[in-house]
Order: sequence, then structure tokens, then C-alpha cells
Amino acid sequence: MRPTIDEYFMEIATIVAKRSTCLRNQVGAVIVKDKRILSTGYNGAPRNLEHCLDIGCVRQQNNIASGTRHELCRAVHAEQNAIIQAALHGVSIENATVYCTHQPCILCAKMLINSRIEKVIFGVVYPDKEALNFFNKAGVKVEQFDRSS
Repeated sequence: MRPTIDEYFMEIATIVAKRSTCLRNQVGAVIVKDKRILSTGYNGAPRNLEHCLDIGCVRQQNNIASGTRHELCRAVHAEQNAIIQAALHGVSIENATVYCTHQPCILCAKMLINSRIEKVIFGVVYPDKEALNFFNKAGVKVEQFDRSS
């Protein structure tokens, strides 16, 4: 059966997430406009730094709860990497949609809002209700993807 557009891009985000080097959550993001992929990103250590897969996860080692203390994470989030890749290659993501395997955190929400992303479609809920509040106040449409339909 032919996938819907949302199913198609969410599946691509799921494949992108497989490149993640995070030990806790493999996250993928795909930024799309007019049914065209503009940029992708997955979560992992910054360029030229050791990956958590190789040296371990400081968040796991210190029992830091998901959705808290983002600054202690070595990884650049998938959404952040997708925004960075677009910027590096001179691709405007204004009025685009981002498909994420997980709901963006507050840090990513702020970056997506300032990048003028129009819509966020995500899969897994992340324990960060404030991010959803920011999207709502900024007028960014947000949908949780329903795999069952």
C-alpha cells in the first residue's frame, strides 16, 4: 500500500535516526518543504568529538532523567543538526515542516521557532510540555504522528 506523505517522511526520519550515536534515544529529523527534503539530522556528538557509543553516556552514568539537564548531554540533537546542515549548505527552511521521530525538547523548539519552521510532526512523546507551550504561543502547528492510521 502506498504510504501517505506523512508516513513517507516519518519513515525516512526513522531511517535517519539509525545513524545516531546516542545510547539513550536514537532520534532522526527530516526538514521538508513542498514534498522535498531540505535537510536531515540525527543526534550525536559534535564534529570531531568522541561519540557516546565509544565512551559512554554521562546522563546514564549520573541517572539524569529524560527531559532534564539538556546542557549535560554531549549530543547535538537531531533537529539542531538538521537546522545546522541547512545553514551550512545555504538552504532556507522558512515555512517548512520538520518530521521528528521524537517530540522536540525546549531547546530545539526555540531553534525551530526562530528558524521559522511552520509545522512539527513527531512520533514519540518527550517529557517536555514547555516545548509544546512554546510552539503553541509562537503559532507553530504541532501534530503527533499516528502510526495506526
